[in-house]
Amino acid sequence: MSNITTNIKSIRDIMRKDTGVDGDAQRISQMVWMLFMKIFADKEEEWEITIDNYKSPIPENLKWQNWAADEEGLTGDQLMDFINNQLFPMLKELDITFSPQAKIIRSVFDDTYNYMKNGTLFRQVINQVNTIDFNSTTERHLFNDIYETILKELQSAGSSGEYYTPRAVTQFMVDIINPQLGESVLDPACGTGGFLTCSIDHTRQQVNTPKDREVLQKGIRGVEKKPLPHLLCTTNLMLHGFDVPAVRRDNLLSKPYSDWGVKDKVNIILTNPPFGGVEEDGTETNFPKKFRTKETADLFLALIIRLLKDGGRAAVVLPDGTLFGEGVKTRIKEELLAKCNLHTIVRLPNGVFNPYTGIKTNLLFFEKGTPTKDIWYYEHPYPEGVKSYNKTKPINIKEFNVEKKWWNNREENQYAWKVSVDEIKKRNYNLDIKNPYQEKDDLASPEELLQKYRATEKKITSIQDEIVKVLTEALQ
Repeated sequence: MSNITTNIKSIRDIMRKDTGVDGDAQRISQMVWMLFMKIFADKEEEWEITIDNYKSPIPENLKWQNWAADEEGLTGDQLMDFINNQLFPMLKELDITFSPQAKIIRSVFDDTYNYMKNGTLFRQVINQVNTIDFNSTTERHLFNDIYETILKELQSAGSSGEYYTPRAVTQFMVDIINPQLGESVLDPACGTGGFLTCSIDHTRQQVNTPKDREVLQKGIRGVEKKPLPHLLCTTNLMLHGFDVPAVRRDNLLSKPYSDWGVKDKVNIILTNPPFGGVEEDGTETNFPKKFRTKETADLFLALIIRLLKDGGRAAVVLPDGTLFGEGVKTRIKEELLAKCNLHTIVRLPNGVFNPYTGIKTNLLFFEKGTPTKDIWYYEHPYPEGVKSYNKTKPINIKEFNVEKKWWNNREENQYAWKVSVDEIKKRNYNLDIKNPYQEKDDLASPEELLQKYRATEKKITSIQDEIVKVLTEALQ
């Protein structure tokens, strides 16, 4: 068995010597497309046995085993010429009608690039990748853990950190939503696939037959518009046993809201839409006037309400700004509370998404089909002795045991409180409600700061008017 941790470290160290790889995001992208090809080659060995008359969509000379597997094979300028002038151009032009596998490869390579320039270093990386056997269950499980570490590293890879949701958060949300075999699960902004892989692991416990496995494969799907997370997600799902990962390169916000029909609706939506993101000009015109905004998270929330079936359920990560925001945010929240039962908001403390962002976040749980009557709030506490989370001490799934224990036997306590929808309406759909059982923070809420700002602005205007009046009278 290879020492996978050592392999990955060696790959990183080799890539750092190459002048073409600039920064963590490019290094990760470079490493993952190569891992994808090795994983695909190993899967093809399996498919040739398990799928009748299986035909590879990859031309013979482009198959990993025919140009990469021999450690004494192509290297130097000859290797780089092959990569840049044969492998990439031909994989980007694969006929997607050939097979589902061809569609996967084409979607992966459409916007993937080779950054390495040194063919000798490239050969060294290939030889390290070749030591991993993805058909070995033991090695695949080990690599899953390493891959999780690679995804975490995106948190410090500039803006790419937006693609990673802490595993404890995704697992808690999936545990609560409890997907069942046969239910359709969608993440419309799936990033690297955290919610999808958690849903696979959760639902796989219900799989007993080949037919069940097929049902599971068809039931879980995601959509991601950016190439790097799409590549990572596709590879991630293949590592989790999905032969044909249902991850589409697309932006669901670009389709007219009115075009989403009954056949598009799903049982479950689990997602962390990019908050702070802004859509391209014109995207908002796909939505009804009352929902038009360029803010990505707001548009996704409106779309999620639309895409859920009656009786469908959702768990969504949203920032504090959505809770207290006005204007379009108010109208979307009004729609949410009218069409869905927003039964629970779990308020997460600072630092959960560090170092990507310090913005405070919330987990909204709701069901489509009946209006909201009451909203339960649960303020997630820090573990004893912890004042904030960070990269080395992230939030842990065990911390959510208190919420799980409380979930089906709800009572108000120092962390939990209930608010009626009538109270929410009186607050003009402001959902940013502080814990009544905790001492007030020294820092005011954004709403309180805004009120103070407006009062100060009004006072300044009044003083300015008075000064103008006095000066006018003095000059007369």
